[in-house]
Amino acid sequence: MGTEKKNTWKKRTRAVHAGTRRSSYGEVSEAIFLTQGFVYPSAEAAEARFEALGEDEFIYARYGNPTVRMFEDRMADLLGYEDAFACTSGMAAVSGALTALLKAGDHVVSSRALFGSCLYVLEDILARFGVEITLVDGTDNAAWDAAIRPDTTLVFLESISNPTLEVVDLTHVCKAAHAVGALVVVDDAMATPIYSYAAKCGADLAVVSTTKHTDGQGRLLGGLIAGNKDLIRGPIEAYMKHTGGAMNPFTAWTHLKGLETIDLRVNQQSATTLAIAEALDGHPKLNSVRYPTHAAHPQHELARAQAETGGTVMALEVKGGKEACFKFLNALELFTISNNFADAKSIVTHPATTTHQRLPQDQKDMLGITGGLVRLSAGLEDADDLIDDLMVALDAI
Repeated sequence: MGTEKKNTWKKRTRAVHAGTRRSSYGEVSEAIFLTQGFVYPSAEAAEARFEALGEDEFIYARYGNPTVRMFEDRMADLLGYEDAFACTSGMAAVSGALTALLKAGDHVVSSRALFGSCLYVLEDILARFGVEITLVDGTDNAAWDAAIRPDTTLVFLESISNPTLEVVDLTHVCKAAHAVGALVVVDDAMATPIYSYAAKCGADLAVVSTTKHTDGQGRLLGGLIAGNKDLIRGPIEAYMKHTGGAMNPFTAWTHLKGLETIDLRVNQQSATTLAIAEALDGHPKLNSVRYPTHAAHPQHELARAQAETGGTVMALEVKGGKEACFKFLNALELFTISNNFADAKSIVTHPATTTHQRLPQDQKDMLGITGGLVRLSAGLEDADDLIDDLMVALDAI
């Protein structure tokens, strides 16, 4: 089918068909190429391939693989970018993207509301190697404008922060960064690959934890960096292939199968999350309910302007702090206590004692990670059953 026709495909169709490669056997389901190396017909062919790889040529699985390349092409298409590099995990993608693009003496501006591992990469690893880090309130456009300097190299942020669900005005930040020649790297895990708006708003790179919605069924770790071909096949690929962060073909194949249902899953999970937010809003045992596109969220207008939905994750704050919150969590039956999100099974997480446990208390206070905060990830169960489970658990406090 021609390129012109493919450009009219909707996301659900692209998630099933984009980037498809078939072997001479004409298989329906994508093939898994479980090989670490590739054979050359001659010594001259090997030399030529090492000098310059063709579009569908491979030399070593750490550098590339046909199954992985299919997944990269499909994800790049879905996210609206030219190319992508698939990684072993979401954090391999974050650390790889940042390390590939930064050197000693560079200046990075980042939103302060970040996943704990992202903060560690910025404040411990990159700072240790001489990269200057400035953290700002990501919800404050003036703070971004003040922090971005003429010598700023890169801007990093989460489009929707984990776990407090702050929303960044991505178009504003991209314009401010690009005005001084800085690159913008967006951790896009919460926005979902279906509703990602990083490319639309001008971000140079989108980093995705494919562990989440792409797999979405609690099976395998994965990550991906998407952007223009010069960045992906230049510094990103060079760093990732030499440091060993490439995704393995079985994970890529499983993710390709996940993409066949991702639109259906994410749409249902997003609708369920909004229904839960509406049901819990104003509950007497909660201090707050936060879902980006729900009216109770302080930035709901910005969230609605940037995306069609608020994603599959919400946050709520139980009155009574950690003790009451633990009673609530332990009384749940359908929700699983775990530290992942965007799974087919509904999950609850207590960030203050798990994912963000190692943050100093003053940082937790600044970010709003209280003892009563719960991150809630809606799965594929019936929304009414999930709401009933939450109501019963709240009654148990």
